[in-house]
Amino acid sequence: MPLWAVFPALLRPDAARTPARRSPLVFSLAPPSLPSSRSSLPAFLPASKSCPPPFFFPRAASAFPFAATPLWSVLAMTLLTAGSRAAARLLGAKNSSCIVFAARHASASSNLKDVLANMIPKEQARLKSFRQQHGNTVIGQITVDMVYGGMRGMKGLIYETSVLDPDEGIRFRGYSIPECQKLLPKAPGGAEPLPEGLFWLLVTGEIPTQEQVTWVSREWAKRAALPSHVVTMLDNFPTNLHPMSQLSAAVTALNSESTFARAYSEGISRTKYWEFIYEDSMDLIAKLPCIAAKIYRNLYREGSSIGAIDPALDWSYNFTNMLGYTDPQFIELMRLYLTIHSDHEGGNVSAHTSHLVGSALSDPYLAFAAAMNGLAGPLHGLANQEVLVWLTNLQKELGEDVSDEKLRDFIWNTLNSGRVVPGYGHAVLRKTDPRYTCQREFALKHLPKDPLFRLVAQLYKIVPNVLLEQGKAKNPWPNVDAHSGVLLQYYGMKEMNYYTVLFGVSRALGVLSQLIWSRALGFPLERPKSMSTDGLMVLVGAKSG
Repeated sequence: MPLWAVFPALLRPDAARTPARRSPLVFSLAPPSLPSSRSSLPAFLPASKSCPPPFFFPRAASAFPFAATPLWSVLAMTLLTAGSRAAARLLGAKNSSCIVFAARHASASSNLKDVLANMIPKEQARLKSFRQQHGNTVIGQITVDMVYGGMRGMKGLIYETSVLDPDEGIRFRGYSIPECQKLLPKAPGGAEPLPEGLFWLLVTGEIPTQEQVTWVSREWAKRAALPSHVVTMLDNFPTNLHPMSQLSAAVTALNSESTFARAYSEGISRTKYWEFIYEDSMDLIAKLPCIAAKIYRNLYREGSSIGAIDPALDWSYNFTNMLGYTDPQFIELMRLYLTIHSDHEGGNVSAHTSHLVGSALSDPYLAFAAAMNGLAGPLHGLANQEVLVWLTNLQKELGEDVSDEKLRDFIWNTLNSGRVVPGYGHAVLRKTDPRYTCQREFALKHLPKDPLFRLVAQLYKIVPNVLLEQGKAKNPWPNVDAHSGVLLQYYGMKEMNYYTVLFGVSRALGVLSQLIWSRALGFPLERPKSMSTDGLMVLVGAKSG
């Protein structure tokens, strides 16, 4: 019999989060006369792989004066114990250690730095204890193929803000994309999450309140102005300089404004590093839309003015407006786009680059500029352009209304010529990328009859089967790049060379969130051991001849 059937007035399911595989199953404990509240009551949460060790916050006593009475205490502890045992049986040994007795509700303060100042000492202590107990524990093996194969699959980085599950896709601090779409605050009348809320989640691990998101929006608006030398630089770049080169150079030039670089040169305690990294990161995120919009206007809109930031509106709205777009649907798309492209674990080129450069105590401007140089590479940030080029060539050759059979033949011709189908497959994922899925849902809602979207939808039905038939692809499913360019094209942004700049603006949310925590936790200079091929052969006992 379910536990809540025995005590129906005391324990009932909390529907604040939609149950899903590996999604936290939440129960809240409350007296019969008062409503359940995630913000004030203990709960047990079997969390995902990234969940923290078990912990308990006795919040019931402060929420309800009578909660500390002997009878209530006995009932509460009995229920919690029984509930945790039941959850352990339901979840199995794999997840039972992740049962926690608290909901991840937002902190009371709307000042993000204050929230961090309260969190960091606790996380430092948790990490110190963990390393003292398990510092010499072996966590994996390294093969020769891993060393030669780009370190693929090698466990060698700590990255707190997101974890990529091969079967479920990205989880931001344990929350899937559908959960973020449901739980994160939205603009008035909007349906998509605000990137400000995602940033708060990445930094704190907590779902923010509307007030906290508004605070972030206004804080970024206050910090958005560009120094004159950066404006002059942007206005004098040659028009044949790639937008990503302009972005990287402008961000590097912002290093003149770094509070961290200034404080470090004057001498500060290591325990204070994170505070200045936080300030620089907030400044940089605030200024990126202005830089990106100025690049766009200079290259594609004859240098017209980007206009002014409206402090009453959100980050995505202001960015889209500065680009010169006012369609409410496109603004909603940008909110979604900037949210889902923000972070994708720590091993990808841009995230790893920012982590590596930041570990040398380079300031956030230098670390992020380096990350953007990595993102500009064809194997990292240019995939959505390649998808559009391939789709355009397909339409030119076959027309807009093409049969499944002709499409299948075109795909086989692509593969047989030694090329790949762009937008399909992923280094880690083994299912359809949830970032693709949410963009597909957006298209089905707002542009179901668009010819390019219909072609993308048709490919979704055909390409995976062809790739499976070919037998080479480990993951035949579409990734985020198979869809994003199509949506941007529909709303009039047809300048493909610029798309990676949008990607870069979004990626700042993730890599800078992690950079704050890297300095807060005192992560050292990254310095792996390298080997020569001859040395590796000697190590494994092979004959070098």
